[in-house]
Amino acid sequence: MPPQLLFDFTKKSNIQDWRVVDDVVMGGVSAGSFKLDSNGLGVFEGAISLENNGGFSSVRYRFPKVKTAGYSTIVIKLKGDGKKYQFRIKTNSGDSHSFIAPFSTSGEWEEIEISLQDMYPAFRGRTLEQPNFSDAYFEEIAFLIGNKKKEQFKLIIDRIELK
Repeated sequence: MPPQLLFDFTKKSNIQDWRVVDDVVMGGVSAGSFKLDSNGLGVFEGAISLENNGGFSSVRYRFPKVKTAGYSTIVIKLKGDGKKYQFRIKTNSGDSHSFIAPFSTSGEWEEIEISLQDMYPAFRGRTLEQPNFSDAYFEEIAFLIGNKKKEQFKLIIDRIELK
């Protein structure tokens, strides 16, 4: 099967459906932002603070259900800052838990490959006692940083595909 494009950032991309969710939702003071840069790439950046039990920032994108039949891997072309991030998916956007794949960035452009079946379920930082992702579809993706330290971050995203 040909790859299925989940999002390809270009100068004409409409990113209004990408939403930043920081630890502010639980009293923290971390601040993330998401924008298109002059090259049409998605830029998720900001500052993580541990004040008020905070410590994370995320950007989420919800879309019509994407079927997973025939696909096994998510491939993300990105340039990070050498820090660790999480890629997350939700079967249903209303689910409280996400399926998570941690990944490290090198500071260079790279393609991160994430096996769907290796994505584990978690809620508020705790791994759940249920199977890894095996659903027929998903409808939300997210990037999250939360390394339990005060830090600046910047993740540049070019393309996200299902292969």
